[in-house]
Amino acid sequence: MSRASDAGIAVRDLSKGYGEGPVLDGLSFDLPSGETLSVIGPSGCGKSTLLYLLAGLDKPDRGTVSTGEVSRRDKGRISFILQDYGLFPWKTVQENLSLPLELQGVAPSTRRKAVADMLDELGLGGLGMRYPVQLSGGQRQRVAIGRALITDPDILLMDEPFSSLDALTREHLQTTVLSLWQRRRPTCVLVTHNVPEAVFLGKHVMVMNGHPARNVMWLENPCFGDADPRGEERYFSLTKKVYAALSETKDFSCPH
Repeated sequence: MSRASDAGIAVRDLSKGYGEGPVLDGLSFDLPSGETLSVIGPSGCGKSTLLYLLAGLDKPDRGTVSTGEVSRRDKGRISFILQDYGLFPWKTVQENLSLPLELQGVAPSTRRKAVADMLDELGLGGLGMRYPVQLSGGQRQRVAIGRALITDPDILLMDEPFSSLDALTREHLQTTVLSLWQRRRPTCVLVTHNVPEAVFLGKHVMVMNGHPARNVMWLENPCFGDADPRGEERYFSLTKKVYAALSETKDFSCPH
């Protein structure tokens, strides 16, 4: 399977504005291949704009985004999970999961096996013939996660995928996503407003600040991937650092 370059994702001097003015201004960072980055910051600081630029769904006003071999060969190797699930309501769970493989021209027999395996992996066995409206919010988000991962992408982008879920379902799905990532190791970028979520899912945590966002704080997560980090002192220590960074107004610098 083709992977991104050693840099994974390399962002240089990235700037983007809309009619009301700049959103991002001179943002730069590196995310190594196969690692996870949580992006957190106040509303309107450009987090979702950054994801769309990384996905190639929008063009920057200035600067570059490099995703290694992915950017040169196959945009289909990038998957995106949205806040509102993005499921087709007229398609069953099986059909929603199968669609990316169908678009890639995968043989029907191979698609059926991949869908069956994904349903089992997501704990949705027996629900394949249901429609999204017949599922709970957590189940719909599982389907959205499965659809994004069923093509085994090089890069996984997530835009606040758990924001509409209750706290317990949210934590359970965070654990599910981490487990799926550990088995596949795509380069992963998560946008969130939830500090504990950012720390749980990010090997690196980038705090964006300012309007436009031009300065960030980049934090390394020493407890990322631990069996149960939510009970560790290091986990609480990092969450406090992130909360503190969000409340500050001074300039931050990001390594690149």
